Amino acid sequence: MFADRYTQNNIVYSPFIEEKVSPSLSMIVMIPCLNEPEIIRTLESLWACDRIDSFCEVIVTVNDSEASSQEVKSFNRETYQRLIEWKKNNDRQCLILQPIYAASVTAKFAGAGMARKIGMDEAIRRFNAINKPGGVIVSTDSDCLFSPNYLQRIEAVFSENKSCFAATLNFRHRFEEMEDAKQKAGIRLYEDYLHYYKHALDFAGFSDSIYTIGSAFAVRADAYVKQGGMNRRQAGEDFYFLNKLTKLGRLTEIMDAFVYPSARVSDRVPFGTGAAMTKWMNEDGDLTMTYNFAAFLDLKKLFNHVDSLFRISATDYSRFISLLPDSVQEYLQALDFEVKLTEINQNSSSLASFRKRFFQFFDAFIILRFLNLAHQKYYPKQNLDKAISQLKGCTCS
Repeated sequence: MFADRYTQNNIVYSPFIEEKVSPSLSMIVMIPCLNEPEIIRTLESLWACDRIDSFCEVIVTVNDSEASSQEVKSFNRETYQRLIEWKKNNDRQCLILQPIYAASVTAKFAGAGMARKIGMDEAIRRFNAINKPGGVIVSTDSDCLFSPNYLQRIEAVFSENKSCFAATLNFRHRFEEMEDAKQKAGIRLYEDYLHYYKHALDFAGFSDSIYTIGSAFAVRADAYVKQGGMNRRQAGEDFYFLNKLTKLGRLTEIMDAFVYPSARVSDRVPFGTGAAMTKWMNEDGDLTMTYNFAAFLDLKKLFNHVDSLFRISATDYSRFISLLPDSVQEYLQALDFEVKLTEINQNSSSLASFRKRFFQFFDAFIILRFLNLAHQKYYPKQNLDKAISQLKGCTCS
């Protein structure tokens, strides 16, 4: 079976689901669920989606930590029982709910990454049982709603394009449900920031710019296994996982199907939407400020000339570096980039393979570190509206 080694070496829990796997299973939607009052609404939204031809299971991973309060554990137990009852009344021939309960996860590892890993690993176990490496695992969250075509578009994209190994989906937070003007303003700013950041990377010439949102992506089972599965990070697990997937190639973007996440405040993780909203509401963070567009212009001056680094001589490299902005020069020196570039060139037989290896190294994580360091020394944070205006001005000219 395609994932035998992974299931033996990487899965930390015994099987949760005893029900035999249908040979027709081709899609699994995975939803982590911790102390979540909206999970039934999320399931109702999924069940209201346009019907698909695929056999689909929905794994809801109710989870808590050994350090969770008794109140949270009690609520989770009640949620799990509600899910079992909901399953009895709502399962269809080709759309099956599979609730599981991972109770008292070791506090050291408990968090968003572990919860997502438990559910996605269980999906791998299901697909491995029928040796279906092309099975699709859809990741979303327990406070999300979906456009009617959500499941159909995922099904179509992966079935029509066998080379598609992973995809991101469009998203829009549910502004219309908010009554608090400050909260509504905050989530609009945060969503504007997400779009600005992604589009600024596109403008700079970064070939692997994607939205890294845990509630809005899908991945084939074999690609999940190949990249070592979901990590156990307590926050930012989606960023690190999706960034690893870019090493396999370009992710597909499904722009005509939407996930509608909640925009509530949350203290569950130190960053992300919920944390950003909490800081905004507590006046501990200013969502009107963002990365200065000038830093992306600096990156563009590097990325525009990546091809000239292929088999470049030491003399020409020194000249090349001297023409880059100071922020980029300093960062490349900190990375000991000349040594890394030599290694990339030694392992590149063509310009195409060189470009691939260059961006496998100079990935989203390296870029994020550059931006943070550049704003410590070279650039102040910039008003978000002004940054967006500058970006639009450059992309329209």
